[in-house]
Amino acid sequence: MEPSRGGSRKRPARSSRAPAKIQSLDHDILCIIFSFLDFFDLARCSVVCKTWSGIINKSKLLEALYYKKWQMGLVGAESRSGGCPEKSLNGYLEEMALQHHRVALEQGRVHVDHWRAHSVGVDQCRKKMGLLLTGIGDKVMRLWSLESYKCVGEYPIPDKVPLVDFDFDESKIVGLVGSRICIWRRNGIRSIFPSREGTFPKGLCMRYCDPDAVVGCVDGTARIFDMYSQRCSQIVKMHAGPVTCLCLSEDQLILSGSSLGSISVYGVLSDQRVAELRSTHSTGIRTLCFNPSSHLLFAGSTSGYVDCWDIRTWRSLWETRVSPNVVYSMQHLRNDTSSLVVGGIDGVLRILNQNTGEVVSRFVLEGNLLSSSSSSSHQHVVGSGTVQRMIGRRLSQNASIDSIPRSSRPPITCLAVWMKKVITTHNNKYIRTWKFN
Repeated sequence: MEPSRGGSRKRPARSSRAPAKIQSLDHDILCIIFSFLDFFDLARCSVVCKTWSGIINKSKLLEALYYKKWQMGLVGAESRSGGCPEKSLNGYLEEMALQHHRVALEQGRVHVDHWRAHSVGVDQCRKKMGLLLTGIGDKVMRLWSLESYKCVGEYPIPDKVPLVDFDFDESKIVGLVGSRICIWRRNGIRSIFPSREGTFPKGLCMRYCDPDAVVGCVDGTARIFDMYSQRCSQIVKMHAGPVTCLCLSEDQLILSGSSLGSISVYGVLSDQRVAELRSTHSTGIRTLCFNPSSHLLFAGSTSGYVDCWDIRTWRSLWETRVSPNVVYSMQHLRNDTSSLVVGGIDGVLRILNQNTGEVVSRFVLEGNLLSSSSSSSHQHVVGSGTVQRMIGRRLSQNASIDSIPRSSRPPITCLAVWMKKVITTHNNKYIRTWKFN
């Protein structure tokens, strides 16, 4: 169930105990109540708290409803040939969640939560595990809870050194800082690679997959560092021009885009170039996004095009010009093979069909204020504390972008996708969370 701020179906934060008013209801009464729910609402209730999750799962309510649908031939056809029932149930729950996510992005109403996160412009964000990491503009990265919008951690940048790129996981934050890689442990301890090993020509982008961090450099090389020995293990010539963006695959492929318009694919295990791709418009590649579930690679260009290739065949599948200007960022929900969220310099949030390139929805900020709330923790960190809720506007197919005020569509410099949510940064002090219902 999605969190809501001010809506009628507000979900309590997940905890080890049920809400106070529900604690007076015993196990049997809750089982009776839950038995009246349909499959989707029951699945939503199972993630409210550990108490509810235990009652629903131990009483086999989800499993019983799944087998009822299975007997009717509505779900789980693959399990009839000997598949694992538990895997079939989990697969169906994920499929159902992704379907609701897709429908919400394409057809749902949207509210936008807008809050001040930094003292100066912030233009990068990364999301994992219900947390959001932001930074670049000022001298600190901040880690936020996407449930409460409270800052749960701060990570200062070394003096006089610009932060270029970053990412994080359960235990650490890895950042490209000037011409070095820095690692912040989530407990606050920071380490910097030694100068003789950690310096390189100007880095423009960075991605990591333990134990390797890969830096794309202005001289066209990708430099691979072992984060634990803190040594550069390989220097790969990827392009004749600067490496502007990177993504990594689970089978150790490095995919890089260039300001000259080419995409180069290098196999770390084979130690050779696997492929070189180029779109028909031949403008600079600004961002890459790889979907391991479908093996599709998406590229956004400086001239507003989005291109798609199947990396199993290296065949171009489609090319769509979504904007007259630069596409800065593209993301999709993990395991989602249907919706691609795209943002760029014109400030319009677009939803694309991953398989065809069709633009199925476009959004800007309506600007009407619905409500505002304050968080003392938020106020302590950023000096404002006010979270404003506004209305998002779905654009018609024929709507003219140029007629929409720039205040309703500041450039989208980076975005991250969550279940029925999109988080955007705009090179200003504020972050927006777009909630689709």
